[in-house]
Amino acid sequence: MTAVRIAHAEPRPGRLPNGGFSTRGFLVVLADDLGHRAVPIWMQAQPGDGDLSQLLELAARPAGEIVTADAPQELTARLLRAAGARVTGVDIDLTVADTDELTPQVTVTRIGLDGPGGTRHVTAGLGLGLAMAAAADAPVRLADAVLDRVDLLTPFLDRVPPAGQVFTLPGQRPRYEPRNLSFADGLDRWDLDRGPSREADQDYSAANYSATADGQSAVLSSAVPRPVGSAALVQTIFADDYRGATVVFRGESRAEPATGQAGLRLEILRHPWRGGRTREDHGLAVSGGHDWTSHQITALIPEDADIIRFGITLTGPGRVALRNPELRITEVPTTEPARGA
Repeated sequence: MTAVRIAHAEPRPGRLPNGGFSTRGFLVVLADDLGHRAVPIWMQAQPGDGDLSQLLELAARPAGEIVTADAPQELTARLLRAAGARVTGVDIDLTVADTDELTPQVTVTRIGLDGPGGTRHVTAGLGLGLAMAAAADAPVRLADAVLDRVDLLTPFLDRVPPAGQVFTLPGQRPRYEPRNLSFADGLDRWDLDRGPSREADQDYSAANYSATADGQSAVLSSAVPRPVGSAALVQTIFADDYRGATVVFRGESRAEPATGQAGLRLEILRHPWRGGRTREDHGLAVSGGHDWTSHQITALIPEDADIIRFGITLTGPGRVALRNPELRITEVPTTEPARGA
């Protein structure tokens, strides 16, 4: 058996040309650094494959950074250490002789455990075994016969089925900067989000208004006396150009008297496979019965952010309006939490 390194675990096809993200499986690469050999593996819907990608991403972060992982293998490794046991290594065995390809269907892993009760092995699938090795920082071993059949220069992407290859989705090429902030094109680029409640589908509405004194504005309002749930009028953009920066979402708003809970909102979304929180909400309440008032929300956009959404929200009866919205990067980045002004 030869010690190998889990060199890569990448969701595929991953980032799409139109800015979206899709996961059809994971391309995993096991590398024999001394022998200059490597084995690509395609894993699709296998237990542990997404956890492996997440664990490798966490391991690549700067030393000393405090992170949490939701991967069950991470918790298992911690529990073993607390019990005085440790993972000594993970061996990959073939269940089919003379196979030309390493896949979860023709392999089984033996996880070595050393503890107060002695040494023993636990068998597991390929994805779970590799994820356990990554969580416990344990060595992985693979038979030389398998490594000899694969050269390091093998084009790994050729091992990925068509479903995992990058493809182009129909539709307009994405734009990363906010658009139609003056509402000159009505509510183009702005979406009415009524939330998951079906009962709220007809309880809220959105419209664009043009007045000589006030200029163009967007209005989110209840359509019934007692609306169900909540709604938001938001614009959605990809976070690529804002990652690692502090942004300010600023806008003028006003709400009618007796309006329910209204306010400005800035949302930051991550894809679930990244681990950790998938959503951050930064909000600011707007009270009713006042003239146009300027408000702003400041937030740090994480390096792994995928989507930014900004706009106005309403819960309950009433009406809230927005004009002159703006989303921009501040001159001096800060890690302070969102605040209102």
